Amino acid sequence: MSNTLTQENEPSRSSSSIEGCRFCNEPLRHSFADLGTSPLCQSFLDREELNQMEPFYPLHAFVCDKCFLVQVNEYVDGDDIFGGEYAYFSSYSDSWLEHSRQYVKMITNRLALGPASQVIELASNDGYLLKNFVEKGITCLGVEPAPNCAEVAKEKGVPTHVAFFGVETAKELRERGCSADLILGNNVLAHVPDTNDFVGGIKILLKESGVNTMEFPHLMRLMERNQFDTIYQEHYCYLSLLTVEQIFAAHGLVVFDVEELPTHGGSIRIYTRHAEDESKPVSANVHRIREQELSLGLGCVETYTSFQNQVEKVKNDFVSFLLEAKQAGKRLAAYGAPGKATTLLNYCGVREDLISFTVDRNPYKHGRFMPGTRIPVKPVDSIDSFAPDYIVILPWNLRDEIVKQLDYCRKWGAKFVVPIPELEIIE
Repeated sequence: MSNTLTQENEPSRSSSSIEGCRFCNEPLRHSFADLGTSPLCQSFLDREELNQMEPFYPLHAFVCDKCFLVQVNEYVDGDDIFGGEYAYFSSYSDSWLEHSRQYVKMITNRLALGPASQVIELASNDGYLLKNFVEKGITCLGVEPAPNCAEVAKEKGVPTHVAFFGVETAKELRERGCSADLILGNNVLAHVPDTNDFVGGIKILLKESGVNTMEFPHLMRLMERNQFDTIYQEHYCYLSLLTVEQIFAAHGLVVFDVEELPTHGGSIRIYTRHAEDESKPVSANVHRIREQELSLGLGCVETYTSFQNQVEKVKNDFVSFLLEAKQAGKRLAAYGAPGKATTLLNYCGVREDLISFTVDRNPYKHGRFMPGTRIPVKPVDSIDSFAPDYIVILPWNLRDEIVKQLDYCRKWGAKFVVPIPELEIIE
């Protein structure tokens, strides 16, 4: 793979860079998206914290001109983000639960998993996925760093080991007799600050004939659909197939199949195996998506450095709409308090003066306030009593589910607003 810029080129956008690529250690000099500063995306505030200082961190993604890994700096230790009371619970999205059920059904059949098999999920959250394996009588184990999420999983009957996953955890589990026929990780690879340690752990824990599947948002779709709000401190990396193949190959693992998924605005699921396991040939899908990425310029630095222009257009369109609606006397509320909303709202400077509140199905967030913007988070039924003219859908990846859920709002003429990939008003 060749790149169009050499190390001698000046960065395309002047800014302080982070030291080196977290995969290949190449100096990082090229800006992908500069989003100013932002707090941690899940650091919701209690009312008594509103009069206190809130920490903000630079939110600036760079691209490596050697391996094309897009990444942000690690300003906050992962233990501080995930090791305490983590606010994200996977079980509050019906469509995600169904996606997980379908995955378990598919992979059980594809790998002929049964009672003698062992499944390990990395970043298993509240047991939302593994409970499906438990119901099938398949031995499973979750590895989850957030104690509050792990406790919920255990209450569901899902065995869970509380730890950050990496080489040392993999060795510890291996010594306990764990060796996986299937290791899976959904939306975790991007959350890992030490990518090499994480993938190295998979190599250790996977059986000789085992399969690892990883799902993550596809960088190609992020760029194509302006999904810059998925950039935040908890997401250290943004991944293409081109880059992921390099990362796993460096640890003796081969990507032998890949699927495109609609989840999270466009994701891919990779299937990897030990390089020594030749029983699983590399599929045509791998070659097809790799060539697609190359044809769209993901092997050229200039493609990445031009993304900032798309980001700024989305911001300008969204803020202009909110200001015009407010000046026209319209009432605005939002739906959802996902991590991506913290990035979008802080980057755009949107606060309670433009959006009165947001609602969320997760009771953990009720009565709290959005990080940085301090927009109140309320139960979903608050929408009915407020009767807004516009409802901004912040988790745009769940737009269809949310529009269906709030269909009753049409009785007073409410319209839905989706800011990404471009401003859209749903009548």
